[in-house]
Amino acid sequence: MSQREITYAEAIREAMSEEMRRDPAVFFMGEDIGVYGGAFGVSVGMIDEFGPDRVRDTPISEAVIVGAAAGAAATGTRPIAEIQFSDFLGIGIDQLANQAAKMRYMFGGNASVPMVIRAPAGSGTGAAAQHSQSQEAWYCHIPGIKVVTPSTPYDAKGLLVSAIRDNNPVVFLEQKLLYRQSGPVPEGDYTVPLCVSETKRPGRDMTVITWGRMVSMVLEVAQKLSSERGMEIEVIDPRTLMPLDAGPIIASVKRTGRAMIVHEAVRTAGYGGEIAATIADSEAFFYLDAPIRRVAGLDVPIPYNPHLERNAVPTAESIESNILELLE
Repeated sequence: MSQREITYAEAIREAMSEEMRRDPAVFFMGEDIGVYGGAFGVSVGMIDEFGPDRVRDTPISEAVIVGAAAGAAATGTRPIAEIQFSDFLGIGIDQLANQAAKMRYMFGGNASVPMVIRAPAGSGTGAAAQHSQSQEAWYCHIPGIKVVTPSTPYDAKGLLVSAIRDNNPVVFLEQKLLYRQSGPVPEGDYTVPLCVSETKRPGRDMTVITWGRMVSMVLEVAQKLSSERGMEIEVIDPRTLMPLDAGPIIASVKRTGRAMIVHEAVRTAGYGGEIAATIADSEAFFYLDAPIRRVAGLDVPIPYNPHLERNAVPTAESIESNILELLE
């Protein structure tokens, strides 16, 4: 397959469009996704190709969107539902947590709910407290849901194709600042498997586990420390948070002896605590040369002020200072 550079948003649009061409059971629904092209322009032009029956503008009601997607999935289609901002998924949480997530279990495997909820998440756009949260830990707490957090255009397309083809509900979280980020993406059909962690950068001195927007930030810091100090930081991106592929994380920590978890979400009850507990509960615990460290967002609503907003979540500077402290 030939390579080219496209944006994260284009990769997502390609994944949806190619799956809709391949499988007539796939359709797309959400607020302003048709003529308007979505709040972040991800679906621009899709209605021209697929028409209003397969690119469906919905009422401004997340309860309706999630509930309709669950019902459609349970009766033979494969809906992709877009929530304009992940913050609003709470309005549809009953339909997601009590219906979609539990249906396959409660019917003894005789029903499936192959639906994808796409939701822009995270801070950095000046959208303030009600439109800038990172709530992945909420969804990871619900048995029956897969939670995916792609960090590159390549992963965004490949993981979304896998999510659409999966027979379970998938919450697909897209960090908003990544939409305009470009990267190599093969032309044609390919998948990135769900529930498989990836080592984004090999290293010997420390393991950093991170996802979403934080991956590129950690990689930049790791490259700087390699060039300036000869430190080699291993960076692991779980890509799917639930179910978590913990094997590569545990193996890496056993080799490096140090573990740091970086995420944008608030620290208290953030998903980083689950990863830290997974490491502590494994044989990797006996190889640790320092305590497991979490670098996370502050326990505050995301501010509107750009300077406060930037410092409410991990920065390159805070990531670097924590790595250096942990290596002392």
